[in-house]
Amino acid sequence: MKKRVIGAILIAACATFFWNCGSDSSNNASPCVGAACVESAAAANFTVTDTCYWLPGDQDYLIHNDGRVTDSNGNEIGSFDAATGTITKTDGSTIENVNLAELTELTPEKVQEIKDAVEEAKNNGGENQGNSSNSGINSSASGTSNNSQGNGSSVSGTSTPAESSSSFGKVQGGVADPTGYPVASYSNLLASHGSGNGWNSRYWDACKPHCAWSEKVDANANPYQIARNCSIQDEEIPAFTKSPDGTWLKGTVSACDDGGVAYACTDMIPVAVNDTLAYAFVAGPPTQGCGKCYHFQYDGHFHNEGDYNKPKETHQALAGKHIIAMASNIGHDVDGGTTQFDLMVPGGGVGAFDALSRQTGFDMRNGIEGYGGFLTNCQREIGTDASLEAYQSCVKGYCSRAFSNMPNLLQGCNWFADWFMAADNPNFYWEEVECPQYLVDKYVSTINTSPRLADAPNYQNF
Repeated sequence: MKKRVIGAILIAACATFFWNCGSDSSNNASPCVGAACVESAAAANFTVTDTCYWLPGDQDYLIHNDGRVTDSNGNEIGSFDAATGTITKTDGSTIENVNLAELTELTPEKVQEIKDAVEEAKNNGGENQGNSSNSGINSSASGTSNNSQGNGSSVSGTSTPAESSSSFGKVQGGVADPTGYPVASYSNLLASHGSGNGWNSRYWDACKPHCAWSEKVDANANPYQIARNCSIQDEEIPAFTKSPDGTWLKGTVSACDDGGVAYACTDMIPVAVNDTLAYAFVAGPPTQGCGKCYHFQYDGHFHNEGDYNKPKETHQALAGKHIIAMASNIGHDVDGGTTQFDLMVPGGGVGAFDALSRQTGFDMRNGIEGYGGFLTNCQREIGTDASLEAYQSCVKGYCSRAFSNMPNLLQGCNWFADWFMAADNPNFYWEEVECPQYLVDKYVSTINTSPRLADAPNYQNF
């Protein structure tokens, strides 16, 4: 789980008691532990020009997505091997077992926020005179919105906007964790067969969701709800803005298009609620529409099954499990005749478009199957009749190599192996259901809450 810079109260405390919040002086460079250390005012003096991960130790190490390791002044002092979790310093010494998911993520904006908060604390004599909710930093450590105790309502339910981190309205991407949300009961579709048969393909191209395009959403809906999209740093940004002259709406350009900046938010990964229930997002057939939710229950078989293509151990292990999936994309290439739903799974293949390579720094087209992703690679490497454990281990190996610097994507990729049993294109029975509040909170934009031009954010070069 990615630690985030939260709240100004602890920052002010660190400004006052700096000697208790500085870098760890131990020689093994163990990760900084505890909120006070995470909020250390030392970060205010760091030189940070891109997203990096802070490892305190014999000195401060900043690990960058391109593998560079710099000191707090931006001087290169080594390199990081994400596959082994090892920092190799320029003097030849190493620091091992470094887990980026345990470190503090820093961006230029966050460092500036810390600096501003420290200055404010100094000006106030070391005491925070304000309310932490107005500090300009999203203080929701859980990543969930204020109405996390929702009643399982459909997407028409309301969602309390998160605090913005600037006047423009960026908010930090959330943590994918359904803990604390109510869980509804779902029927046994294996007995009733629900609304009919369906099957899952899989993908994660990191593109702006179709349902974040204003023309895809019902402008007359009350409340109006459009899907979130995020920056390459995984911060929510507007789905659409005003044109420079303020007369027409300009959709934020997808990262899958030239010059695009809008990505899928990484907290829209699939998550396990328990051993038999999970939540996910999907690209559905065009006939289904945005913001609807579907209940799938898997029957132990798979798409295109025939006499020479029997169910695998993976499909049998998935049998009986349930997923509640929300449509955040419209899949114009999915099969509407047999109700195909394209499951959003990191490592599931980028398909025809690829913004994921740029976001992660891992080339998803260099030896990785575009359709089917990591599992398809594993099938080619170990055969199509390998054991469940063999497929799980193979897929998770790819997950760790590709997503070591992005905890949500790593979690979602591992979910495919561990909960979804690395099942290839499994069949299910399905029905439309009300959307769980967890999925609503992950779907609904906290910035574009109205289709009216007057309510759109100001144009900011998107």
